[in-house]
Amino acid sequence: MSAQPQSGVQPNIAGDNSAPPRPAHEQTQLASALRPAMLRTGSGPGVYLRKVGAIAAKDIRAEWRAKEVFATMAAFSVLAVIIFGLAFDLRVPDAQMVVPGVYWVIVLFGGVMGLNRSFGAEVDRGSLAALLLAPVDRSAIYFGKVAASLLFMAATEAIMLPVTLIIFDVNLFRLWILVGILLGTIGYVSVGTLFAALTANTRARESMLPILLLPVMVPIFVAGVGLTSAVVDGRALGDFNHWLGILAGYDLIFLTIAFMVFDMIWEDA
Repeated sequence: MSAQPQSGVQPNIAGDNSAPPRPAHEQTQLASALRPAMLRTGSGPGVYLRKVGAIAAKDIRAEWRAKEVFATMAAFSVLAVIIFGLAFDLRVPDAQMVVPGVYWVIVLFGGVMGLNRSFGAEVDRGSLAALLLAPVDRSAIYFGKVAASLLFMAATEAIMLPVTLIIFDVNLFRLWILVGILLGTIGYVSVGTLFAALTANTRARESMLPILLLPVMVPIFVAGVGLTSAVVDGRALGDFNHWLGILAGYDLIFLTIAFMVFDMIWEDA
């Protein structure tokens, strides 16, 4: 007679054999968080957006309890700005030359910390299997993850901007800089979420994600630095609108690609 599994424990079928079985109540909490949106049958943008919102809300509630993604990103970003400020110790005119590059470097490296936890936290909690079985379109899972990560990164950047002003005495609170930051962050999160799903079940996901992601972020970095530098230097819109076009085009292309291939990547997760 075969032995029965212990009550309250589910086998780990997320693909990482090194992780121990997780309590069933964690998967039950995930199902409870998603059920109100999943039970709405039918089609249409309203139902789809509710499912996207349910995925995003689940991640936001998990972060509110654990406080591991936003707190880590914010602490790293603030400390990095301070360290760069102490290292350069520049006057205001010189700071204007380096602040755009410093800002976007910190955004890229700080964002990796949060993106690593986007799907990594699901693996660690043992809830990836439940998410795999959720009766929801795979693209809704992708866009829900993108929305949550975008919120965390936007909150981190909102903290970085005043710290940059204090440390470097350079004001980045300008309309076109904020538009560029938003476009750059959308592109960064859209690609980062896709790669985070791809590396979620790898043993070295903390190192694999930046290796895969950062080379693809070169257009975002170059366009973001170019746009920020042009606005800080006081140039006219016509002198930097091509950078805005690059950022917007990048977002459109990679959001479309991610929408098309995420289902295939998710099935292999």
